[in-house]
Amino acid sequence: MNRHRSYSFLFVLLLSVAARAQDIHFSQFYETPLLRNPSLAGLFTGDYRVQTVFRDQWNSFTDAYRTGSLNAEVKWPVGQTSDYFTTALQVLYDKAGTAALTTTELLPALNYHKSLSDEKPMFLSLGFMGGLVEKTLDLSKVTTNSQFNGTAYDPALPNGETILTPNVHYLDGSIGISFNTSFGPDNANTMYAGFAYHHLNRPKNSFYKNPAIELDPKIVFSGGLKVGVNDYSYFTLYADYSRQGPSIETIGGVLYTYKLGPDPDNYPYSFTIGTMARWNDALIPIVKLEMNSFNLGLSYDINVSRLNTVSNSRGGFELSLSYTGLLNRDHERTTNGKFHDPRF
Repeated sequence: MNRHRSYSFLFVLLLSVAARAQDIHFSQFYETPLLRNPSLAGLFTGDYRVQTVFRDQWNSFTDAYRTGSLNAEVKWPVGQTSDYFTTALQVLYDKAGTAALTTTELLPALNYHKSLSDEKPMFLSLGFMGGLVEKTLDLSKVTTNSQFNGTAYDPALPNGETILTPNVHYLDGSIGISFNTSFGPDNANTMYAGFAYHHLNRPKNSFYKNPAIELDPKIVFSGGLKVGVNDYSYFTLYADYSRQGPSIETIGGVLYTYKLGPDPDNYPYSFTIGTMARWNDALIPIVKLEMNSFNLGLSYDINVSRLNTVSNSRGGFELSLSYTGLLNRDHERTTNGKFHDPRF
């Protein structure tokens, strides 16, 4: 019997089980703030931001994962107060396995930033995100042992599976809260900390229409710290801890950024290098180039888990691109001549 043909569907089932236990993740997780916590929307210097990340994982030894994320955020002042709110949209696409298990998410988000200080940027933020998720399976690519006719694989034979539909649709929702502030000389340093609760409605997502199969809620603790070294350089630290059912993920690391140009307050370029680590899974070297309002990042997972005997330490390649800008409006609320709004 040609056994490898029967493994494609098994691989998809394993992917489905993994998807139930743990959400899709990125190594440049700081470039997907809404997937971490909807209350992190709007924590940037500027009025709007667009970010995209593409991930290609484990294709060195199997047809595994290709994932893309796109999010957009716009920050708005609230009347004559020092408060802000952010409107945002998260789009996610993921294709996994030989049978093309595909997930598409369209998730609008809203975040309110309550000012806690008239002296400097300090905000308590509450965010909500929710929308439509679709999962599909290409049954034409599914092969099982039931299609073995005794001598060879026969695609005309039924696969023996009781999948009722290759399409699953459901609504999903998340909520989060975060605190962010600036500190130090001229309030040049910034930090944030937050907590999020994802899949609060425990959506059903079974291809077999099994009501017992549902997404486990996920909790995420997130933090970030940006500290200046001098006028031209600074360190940025990021960390996330998440738990979903029996699965736990801890990821964090540090980036070092150096500004290029004669004026550190209005520099045209900057260069960043650093490393993230996903506990018991991967080391992730990262390089990043900022060109005016554009940021381009590149990372690669060096697998250090038990899977490295198969992957030869090869993991996931990731590319990120973001753009941040200002709208044509008068910023009246400033502190010491600088914008007084949520930032990081």
